Amino acid sequence: MPILSESQVQQFQQDGVMLLQGVFSEWIETLRQGVETNMSDPGPWAREYVDDHQSGRFFGDYCNWNRIDEYRDFMFDSPAAEIAADLMQSSGTRIFHEHVLVKEPGTDKITPWHHDQPYYCVDGEQTCSLWIPLDPVGIETCPEFVAGSHRWGRRFLPRKFSGIDYDHDDAALESMPDIDQHRDDYDIRHWSLEPGDAIAFTFLTVHSAPSNLSATHRRRGFSTRWLGDDTVFAQRAGEMSPPFPGLEQKLKPGDPMVSEEFPLVFSLS
Repeated sequence: MPILSESQVQQFQQDGVMLLQGVFSEWIETLRQGVETNMSDPGPWAREYVDDHQSGRFFGDYCNWNRIDEYRDFMFDSPAAEIAADLMQSSGTRIFHEHVLVKEPGTDKITPWHHDQPYYCVDGEQTCSLWIPLDPVGIETCPEFVAGSHRWGRRFLPRKFSGIDYDHDDAALESMPDIDQHRDDYDIRHWSLEPGDAIAFTFLTVHSAPSNLSATHRRRGFSTRWLGDDTVFAQRAGEMSPPFPGLEQKLKPGDPMVSEEFPLVFSLS
């Protein structure tokens, strides 16, 4: 039996983003332990996004699910993969990667508007990210999403979290519009969140995240990225993130995302 209602699935298909309340409450302590392990023992792709002229700490890391037990347990044993399959209307779900982003109290760094798919070695419409807050998140620090932007038919230049566009030689990519200067032109969604909630969104949904100017509250976000039936390998004309070294020796552009890097976690068959 599907975990989600048909109306929730249709909302996700229409809006490209939705709030799921309380779906991972029993996993929060596990994920908090995993994030603390991750921050004390970062992986090879870990980044600190705050420089010497900025306040706070903004830590990011990804592709650690196969070395951090708590992450692996969540990926394989939580309902995340089945929820993603329901939302994507997919018969199966593969792991793409997990992504941890932590904004400590007093961090003034803003995550710029972007969407994820142009960063990735993936094309397809059946994609899903689940962003899970591990701390209470007020509406003023919640990531923001432009509802319906996954259906614009546009692809935007990937942006580094410093706000600079990647150096991509691809005429199909355009610069992100100045959403903040024209907010009334867009259907921008954000919420007050509790640990255990999740924001589900597609790889093409445009989003950003504000600073965390609280003096006391952390903003630990744990994301899982999932691949559905129609996703295929894509070779971008420039830097990709995550890099997945050697993957181009295993897959050709247009190949299904079937590789040991992306294990099948959930299947209807």
